[in-house]
Amino acid sequence: MKKVNILHNPYLLFSPILLILIIYVIINPTQCIGDEARYLWYAKNMLNGFYSPSAPNIQLINGPGYPMILIPFVFMKLPLICITILNAFFYYFSIIFLYKSLNKIVSHRITLLFSFAWAFYYLSFQNIPIIVTEPFTYFLISLLIYLVINTFDTDRKNFEKRNVILSGIILGFIVLTKMIFGHILIFMLIGSGLLWLFYKKNFNLRKVFIILSIALLTVIPYLIYTYNLTDRIFYWGFGSDTLYCMSSQYEGEYGDYKKGLDINSVELGNYNIKGSDSILKAHHQAEYDIINKYTGIERDDVYKKIAIQNIKEHPLKFMENIIYNIGRLIFHYPFSYAVQRPKILLVFPINGAILTLMIFSLIPTIINWRKIPTYLQFLLVLTFLYLAASSLVTAYVRMFTIIVPILFIWIAYVIQNTLKINLKFKI
Repeated sequence: MKKVNILHNPYLLFSPILLILIIYVIINPTQCIGDEARYLWYAKNMLNGFYSPSAPNIQLINGPGYPMILIPFVFMKLPLICITILNAFFYYFSIIFLYKSLNKIVSHRITLLFSFAWAFYYLSFQNIPIIVTEPFTYFLISLLIYLVINTFDTDRKNFEKRNVILSGIILGFIVLTKMIFGHILIFMLIGSGLLWLFYKKNFNLRKVFIILSIALLTVIPYLIYTYNLTDRIFYWGFGSDTLYCMSSQYEGEYGDYKKGLDINSVELGNYNIKGSDSILKAHHQAEYDIINKYTGIERDDVYKKIAIQNIKEHPLKFMENIIYNIGRLIFHYPFSYAVQRPKILLVFPINGAILTLMIFSLIPTIINWRKIPTYLQFLLVLTFLYLAASSLVTAYVRMFTIIVPILFIWIAYVIQNTLKINLKFKI
């Protein structure tokens, strides 16, 4: 009987993680509040033949990627726990694909190190028992990494069109799930197209352009739908309310999201200090009196108009809020008018370590950029454009977690090609 080496079989190696996650979901059942109810609402709408209500009550708060996954559960009226158990499988397979990707580019020892680092990246666990986009995005990002490596880690003779097509489709689905990637997709498509014009003989640039083009084709049906709904080309959805929050010029406000003027609700594990609602109203009531006159897309436009005006008048405060926003993105800190809870201390060690490794990896990456394989260049451009875009609108640490698998691929590659560690003393 053939022996199975469990360290080389990721499905067996990480199966205990899957079991732990399923148990975690069962003992922490979803309450279906906030964003969760909205995703289910969109899935019900799609079953009824539409996505958003028509004008003037248009609601394009998020893309249809995740609601599409929820359609079978809504159609069959399955218990909500079935969806969150699916999240556990999404996370499990994200570990599997990260392992497979790492195993192609670094040593098995480093593969195990970073695969287990992702398997026990506890900041992502908080999203598993909730009906939100993050667990699905973890899976999509890890699958994209695997497909992109397979696409570029071959020469022209061994080139498989299937990997290019699948990479484009998965990237397109990431855009449909996290709409911020839509703007990044267009930027990268134009950039790669221009580069390809100058370097027409570069086969890898051609593959990059094709992947991005297929991703755009994947999202075209949604863009056609939003055009018919809004009469606007390349309209991804709402989001100007977060830009408005980022544009706040008041001291003590750090650009974090406040839903309207309702500051009394518990937001992302942070309790607001007493009396802060009256401060917020004193600062923003006049602007919300204008905003509340509108609905749908017009409301989003007014948010954007006021935000841009605030940024023009107070550019230094906006830059300050961006710095705070980066802090929230990586460390879940700081928040306006909020009593910070001790559990935030759990964020600092793990993301602090990742940030330190990112800074360490940056210098050799810049020095050796031309030597870095195309798949890693592609993933890094995608990642840093995402981080840059996320810093401009209200961000939270859960938005950082989705990009960690790519960061681990990058850091592992740099360590593999730069460091030689000897734990024994030379005596």
